[in-house]
Amino acid sequence: MSERMNVLSPEFRQNPYPYYAELRRTRPVCQVEPGGMWAVSRYEDVLFVLKHPEIFSQGFRDTWQPPWVGYNPLANSMMALDPPAHTRLRSLVNRAFGPQVIARIEPPLRRLAAELAEGLGPGKEVDFVESFAMPLPAFVIGELLGLDHSLRPRFKRWGDDITSITPEPKSPEDAARVRKTIADLTSYLADVVAARRRSPEDDLVTDLVQAQVDGAGLSDKEIIELLVMLLLGGLETTMLFLGSTLLFWAQHPEWMARLREVPALLPRFLEEMLRYDGPSHALPRLVTTEVTLSGVTIPKGALVLALVASANHDERQFPDPERFDPERGSQGGLQFGHGIHFCIGAMLGRMEARVGLEALLARFRRVERADGPVHYNRMLPVRGPISLPLRFV
Repeated sequence: MSERMNVLSPEFRQNPYPYYAELRRTRPVCQVEPGGMWAVSRYEDVLFVLKHPEIFSQGFRDTWQPPWVGYNPLANSMMALDPPAHTRLRSLVNRAFGPQVIARIEPPLRRLAAELAEGLGPGKEVDFVESFAMPLPAFVIGELLGLDHSLRPRFKRWGDDITSITPEPKSPEDAARVRKTIADLTSYLADVVAARRRSPEDDLVTDLVQAQVDGAGLSDKEIIELLVMLLLGGLETTMLFLGSTLLFWAQHPEWMARLREVPALLPRFLEEMLRYDGPSHALPRLVTTEVTLSGVTIPKGALVLALVASANHDERQFPDPERFDPERGSQGGLQFGHGIHFCIGAMLGRMEARVGLEALLARFRRVERADGPVHYNRMLPVRGPISLPLRFV
């Protein structure tokens, strides 16, 4: 442990949990690579970070918007704001993101999930992410935002380009591609917003256009930035979570069999799966004033990684944390964050996962690993398979 741990190394991404355990035991607050960020790994400390936005700020816009990018809508969205700007946007979005959205989307999502499950087999070897885990949330985002469904294949490419932004571009060609993606995406969404102002529809864009607090609504720019945040966040997290869950079923077939026998167990299974191997791993924060955690002083201006996935395996909070137990009542641990930045799409994400898994349980008895490696993403805040060869029985 004398050298700094690299949280983006292939070995770490493949299975970070032993590394998290070592951090909790020996260096609960320490600097890691890349860039000397400060990793916070114990549940109590991670919760403190999430509970105190006045010390641990979301205002790390420059990280996502380096000079070579110019403008990045994600870096200017609610995700990178502190109160009071965050409070205003959150209150507006909350009004347009309630249970009625779930009721509107669930029936067509069930039909799509059944169709996607039908296309998986039986007996065929498929990339589960490409065939099921990505199309399902892409459909939801299209339905939610009222976007052109023919553009669904582009959603992933747009997301990959924007979330791949680093302080320096990999190449001039890469920089040009990312800037073009941002221009194309913002131009398309600007057209969508303008169309909803002219002719309202039954979708979230219209809800955001019409939402008001104290007589004030959202500007077109604010709506576009929110839509980019929802598009990227809603697609990536559900896709990765479905992939991790199916890999777990392939490794532990007894759980798939148990869920087929006792369907009512699925909600509790999902909550424990969120704790055990959920997609959210590291929430970045910027320290506004010198602060001490677990006896270690973090300087003002430092970038902190609140390791929620490590916190969800903290022995002090979850006895025997490596044991998968839906009866422990974990409620997903800190997977959706805490406090003012609690994930606004938590209800929707839970519904997507439940509907997708119900369709697979209704169609198949077992899932097995197929030939070929499992590839994991390299985006720091979230983790999960982006390529997962499986065979359905």
